[in-house]
Amino acid sequence: MNVDRFGGPALSLFRVVTGLLFLCHGLASVFGVFGGSRGTGQPIPFGTWPGWWAALIQVVFGTLVLIGLATRVGALLSSGSMAYAYFVVHQPAALLPLNNGGELAVLFCWSFFLVAVLGPGRWSLDAAIRRHRAGGLGAYAPAPARVSP
Repeated sequence: MNVDRFGGPALSLFRVVTGLLFLCHGLASVFGVFGGSRGTGQPIPFGTWPGWWAALIQVVFGTLVLIGLATRVGALLSSGSMAYAYFVVHQPAALLPLNNGGELAVLFCWSFFLVAVLGPGRWSLDAAIRRHRAGGLGAYAPAPARVSP
């Protein structure tokens, strides 16, 4: 059994799940869905710095990472926003993430950094666009139709 063949699909699924969780977190903060911001059931007031803007980044770039479009850029910006969140919001309260509530920020930061470095994987719009520009669908091309004589 070749374990390497699961690397591409696993990376794609990791990207999808990470992007979806980031998107949901942003939607909760911007629109008050899924329990709202910090479980209050309320959205963050429009334009509030830095919370509303961070949530907007989560919605926009979480969506891009989820679908695999402009993935490396979206993941890098998402990683940076979570590094900012950790060092500005969480780290001043205590040094360690377990003591300052910054576990999610750290996990998102490093998860997005990994996606930015490794790319979106085969199951992404970026990969589909690349295959299309190369002149074919690669492994996803349908079998040729049989023509009767």
